[in-house]
Amino acid sequence: MTTTLHDFNYPWVPDQGNGRFRNPVIHADYSDPDVIRHGRDFWMVASSFTATPGLPILHSYDLVNWTLVNHAIRQVPHESYREVRPGCGVWAPSIRFHNNLFWVVFPMPDEGIYVTTATDPRDEWCEPWLLQAAKGWIDPCPFWDDDGKAYLFHAYANSRSGKKERIHARPMSPDGRTLLGEGQEIIHTPHHAYLEGPKLHKLKDWYYILAPGGGVPQGWQVAFRSRNVFGPYEEKVVLERGSTAINGPHQGALVDSPDGKWWFVHFQDTGPFGRITHLQPVEWHDDWPRMGEDYDGNGVGEPVSEWTKPVLDKSIPVAIPQTSDTFDSERLGLQWQWQANHDGSWYSLAARPGWLRLYAQPSALTDPCRIPHLLMQKFPARRFSVEARIDFQPAGPGELAGIAVIGGGESATLSLDRTIGGYHLSFRINGVEQSKVALPTRVMRLRVDVDENANCSFGWADDNGEFSDCGPVFQAKEGGWMGSKVGLFSQRPINSDLSGYADFDYFQFSKLAENRGGSEWECLEISPKIDRHLT
Repeated sequence: MTTTLHDFNYPWVPDQGNGRFRNPVIHADYSDPDVIRHGRDFWMVASSFTATPGLPILHSYDLVNWTLVNHAIRQVPHESYREVRPGCGVWAPSIRFHNNLFWVVFPMPDEGIYVTTATDPRDEWCEPWLLQAAKGWIDPCPFWDDDGKAYLFHAYANSRSGKKERIHARPMSPDGRTLLGEGQEIIHTPHHAYLEGPKLHKLKDWYYILAPGGGVPQGWQVAFRSRNVFGPYEEKVVLERGSTAINGPHQGALVDSPDGKWWFVHFQDTGPFGRITHLQPVEWHDDWPRMGEDYDGNGVGEPVSEWTKPVLDKSIPVAIPQTSDTFDSERLGLQWQWQANHDGSWYSLAARPGWLRLYAQPSALTDPCRIPHLLMQKFPARRFSVEARIDFQPAGPGELAGIAVIGGGESATLSLDRTIGGYHLSFRINGVEQSKVALPTRVMRLRVDVDENANCSFGWADDNGEFSDCGPVFQAKEGGWMGSKVGLFSQRPINSDLSGYADFDYFQFSKLAENRGGSEWECLEISPKIDRHLT
């Protein structure tokens, strides 16, 4: 659902309600964003790695208020992604509109370059096809020139190809089905370390390539321009961190608003909180874009913390990408992703209307980070709380279900467990039990508090009691080009023929109180659903 109340108890809202916005415009890990405008609609796509459904599609009317509307792929197009493969899968995509179709071109650095299309981004996207099998080709961007010729621009992943700081242009059939020859390397810039993420535009007979250099945590934006698609290209740094706290700023999209002004959407790497999305105003000087604000007068822009909204229209509602869920829909919310290619039999929203049922999946893994059937969401802010209510219905010993935080190969879980000795509530870090208490009831509320340092404090309560903390605090991590995630799971021993389930009533995010610490819990205004069958 879309959040429409500006004063809702949500951890981060960019629209300030006064015609201005604050950065980031999306405080979640929608990594490697690319954006286009089609009419009055802005469309964004982001990388998704091994998570499914993948390639999230977001929509906005003003570049500030974004809603998640679809995914371009249901599964990662390769059999090996039935398993979690950290750092692999779907990397930085591009989105374009051409010949009455929306196109998303995306790289899988171990498999090649894929393409999918749709007539409407909200509707079904076609089964992706493999444009070119390749290892180490990344960040592809298609381009159709005025003369009808088409090209594919891409960078290289040094980890797979042994190449870096290079942009390659290859002729492509206009239908995006075939590459027509080797093309040529058009940019090589060792002085811009780790140059990648090229996006090509043609404006006023100039071919522009926007690309980040310097690496993800500490880089800058470079603009290249030429009168010829194959160059030679001249260059200029157009956005840098400067005196601001916005490290990077990394790859993104140059896009215009309906009034003819220009904007730049890019990400900032915030470690365990992911690669969050910023919006910068763009001015043109001598046919060069300058992004943000030139605070020190050196001719290079720096990121702004707030600015006037690109589109001032009071009819546009305040919106954020979906997060909280009461499971009242017939379909799983778009904010949820499995950790790898998934099976529809893993869950049900119909078995108990108004609840999410997760069937216990067999697993021999002790590391939750490598379990495909975890159902996860992105961290939505620098400080937040999230609460879930669970009704645990196991069928045999060894089953467990609950809430998890994962990232960077490390995990913390708070679960209801059935053992031979009875029912327990267990807190584990990296699969190692830290604390255990006997369960007073199998209907529990589970909670995670996350502060600005990514310290995660877990707690539990029954429907009538106050929250108790579990300790120790878990430090969330990033890894595999992603921030940490939080979500739900239900599993059983791999050798068990018995399969129970866990029902979840809600999954609710809220602000974290400024003075909260230890076991100080802020109550949520949530009324559990009345169900006489609860035990």
